[in-house]
Order: sequence, then C-alpha cells, then structure tokens
Amino acid sequence: MSEKTHPCHWIAEAKQKENWEEPSPLQHDIEADVCIVGGGYTGLWTAIMLKQKSPETKVVVLEKRFCGSGASGVNGGCMLTWATKYSSMVKLFGEQQAKFLVQESEQVIYEIEAFCKEHDIDAGLRRHGTYYTATNTAQKGSMSPTVEKLEAVGVNSWRRASSDELKENTGSHKHIEGYFSEAAGSVQPALLARGLRKVALQLGVEIYENTEMTKLEYGAPAKVVTKQGVVIAKKVVLALNAWMVEQFKTFKNSIVVVSSDMVITKPSPEKLKQAKLANGATVVDSRIFVHYYRDTVDGRLMLGKGGNQFSFNNQVEPMFNQQSKYLGLLKHSFDTLFPTIGQEQITANWTGGSDRSTTGFPFFGNIKQQSNVFYGLGYSGNGVAQTRIGGKILSSMVLGENNNYAVCALTGGPRGYFPPEPARWLGAMMVRDAVRRKETAEDKEQKPFVIDKLLAKLAGPAGKADKV
Repeated sequence: MSEKTHPCHWIAEAKQKENWEEPSPLQHDIEADVCIVGGGYTGLWTAIMLKQKSPETKVVVLEKRFCGSGASGVNGGCMLTWATKYSSMVKLFGEQQAKFLVQESEQVIYEIEAFCKEHDIDAGLRRHGTYYTATNTAQKGSMSPTVEKLEAVGVNSWRRASSDELKENTGSHKHIEGYFSEAAGSVQPALLARGLRKVALQLGVEIYENTEMTKLEYGAPAKVVTKQGVVIAKKVVLALNAWMVEQFKTFKNSIVVVSSDMVITKPSPEKLKQAKLANGATVVDSRIFVHYYRDTVDGRLMLGKGGNQFSFNNQVEPMFNQQSKYLGLLKHSFDTLFPTIGQEQITANWTGGSDRSTTGFPFFGNIKQQSNVFYGLGYSGNGVAQTRIGGKILSSMVLGENNNYAVCALTGGPRGYFPPEPARWLGAMMVRDAVRRKETAEDKEQKPFVIDKLLAKLAGPAGKADKV
C-alpha cells in the first residue's frame, strides 16, 4: 500500500513529509540486554528511557511493520489526561494513587512538549488545552463533581468556561456547558512516533522493522524468535498493544478491541476561522462513546468517534489499515456539529483499534510469572500522552528500580476480565446499541428508556468524566 493510498491521513502525511527510511529487518541472530517487541509509543518511550537511564544497556526494538504503523500512528492525536476519571481511580486505586496518576498524566503533557522541542521533533504538537463539554441537557453537570473532588485534593487544572468562550473557541454551537484545562494538546501522531524512533536511534537503540515475533521462548536468557533471526535477551518487554491477544492467550479476556473512527477535511483554514475553532485546542463531549475533534497545523478539521465496532474474538487486523465502516455516522455527526463547514470538505476517513480494559486504565506486569519478561497494555483510548507513563513504569521495572513507577497501582496485571466469546461480543453489541439509543434520545431532549439507561451503565466511565 503506497503512502498516497494509505487510508490513514496521518501515516500518509508522515511518509510524504518525513525523510522516510524503508524498514530494515533483522537478518541474523543477535544478543541484547533488553529486547522490546513493538515499535509504537510504549515500546519507543521505554527504549528511550532505558538508554537515558543506562546508556551502556543494549536495547533492541522489533516491529512487525514500521514504527508508528499501529495504534500509535492512526489515533486522533488528542493529548488528554486522566483527570476526568479521578473518581474511578479513587475507587480502584485509593486516593493517594489516584492523585499521583492524575498529576503524572498532566505532567507528561508538558514533558512531551519539552521533549519534542529538545530533540527538534516536528510533530505538529500544540499544547493549547482542551474543552470538555456537554451538548445536551442530560450531559450537563457531569463534570462538576469531578472538578470539586480534584479541587479538594489540590490537583485541579480545570476551570468553568463561559457560554461566550465556548462559542468563540469550540467551533460549534452545540456545546451548552464546558470546562477548560491547559494540560492538554494535540499532535500529528504518526510524526510523533517517527520522531521517537529517530531519538531512539540517536541514543543507540537498535531498531529492526518488518520483523515480526513468531514465538517467545521463556528462560534466562529469553529468546525472541522471528523468521529472520533470534534475539537472545536477558530481559524482554512486550509492548504490543491490542496485538498481545494474538500471541498470548492469557490476555484474551483482559481487553476488548474497540474501534475509533475518524474523518479529516481538506485544508480549510478560513472555514475553521469562521466557525471559531480555537487554534490547536481539542474538544471532547460527555458521551459514553465520545466525539473528539481538533484542527491541524495546516488548517484541517479532524473528527473522531469511539465505540463503533467491537471485534469478535479480539481480532485486531480488521481495525487497521482500512476505511471506516461508519462513514455515514461520522458524516451525520460532522453535519450536526459543524453545519457551516459541510461534510463535502471531508477528504479521508479511517479506523483504528484501542485495547479497552475492564477498568479503562492500562496495566503492567510480568507475564506468566517470568521475572525477566514484562508487558503493558490496555490504554483504552487514552494513550497518546499516557504511554510516556507506561515507558516510565516499564523502564523502572526492567532496571529493578524501587520508585513510584515500579510499584504504582497500574502494576500487578489486569484488575478484571471480560466474559469469553461469544458472550463478550453479544454483550458488547447489546450495550453499544443501548448507549446509542440512550444518547440519541438525549440529543432530542427526550427521556431514554429505562432499560437503555441501565445497560448503558455497563459501558463504564472509560470515555467520559466520572459521575457521582
């Protein structure tokens, strides 16, 4: 598939803009101190941090296709935090850990910005904040209890946005209530992934693309087997995102692979200016399966919507490298939010998959009690910034450091499991359709059916702010 025909705009743009290097596969057996499997954000951040902490450590990264070809390169590029999920974190992890993780999720926004400046990564990153909004009466008030709790423990970065501010900055008159935080931004995700790859190589990380792991042999050392050669490694990090379920059945009920579908317009800076969309700000509504949108550096408008497709038996490949099956739904949302821009401006659409955990938060640990094999996954659609936290956790675990990351509440493996198939898929479809009916009724300012409200609660708070 050429760069011009790739359905994901971000990857097509990265191949055209970047001084693109064709993937260099592994050609023979090698040895390494640490072998990282997966060349996305988690794997690359981990590799970079390992070399920054321990320059003498030989770190090897293996990637099935090319760095950024998976979820890291095809997401919406919204750099958001965990602050809206503070209440859920308190219930799951306790107040101290919840506070720590909120602070970390906000701090990494600034760290990624500084990292890109330091290493001259031109990834279109703009830390211009985010608006979290309500677009109907039922959504109003959903954010205020969370803000009050954050304020009470001294970690609140949100302020109430006036109606005039929403009209002047969100690009849509559908927003009737909202909060703003400066601790957020947007980025061209594929260019960020390629930038991380560049820095990793500069630090001495060996990266082999077009090199798929076919088998992992446990032991000390472990052996990562590929078709071209074997990496004999003292330690292994599995940073495969949703693809973990393909090779490691122990995770088959730990996540659900859910699509997020996106459209993007042709460059229309004047139309965006007329619509009054703030330069670089991201906007997220209060739905369970959220709408999220932002502009780009070259004046395009990207709109995404989560929770459309649930993969049967967690098949990952159907979620990537193809156009969205929900273009009609996205166009309807586009017209509703941006009637003055017009869906005729849409020039590309695509789908990406996220690894949704039962809690809505990632989890890290050692696989099958192997003390030298580590993993991390389950970002649940909130990973553009949080993968840097994942890199801190995994690099600390690999190096045996006794710090806040190595022992944080996200370590210790998954905190729950989904039902096996076919119950998982059938249940997901039932809940998804109930959510759609509920939110359609609310958009019309009608009362949803009680059964739909009850089923919608099963979707959890992964895509919205916590409600009391």
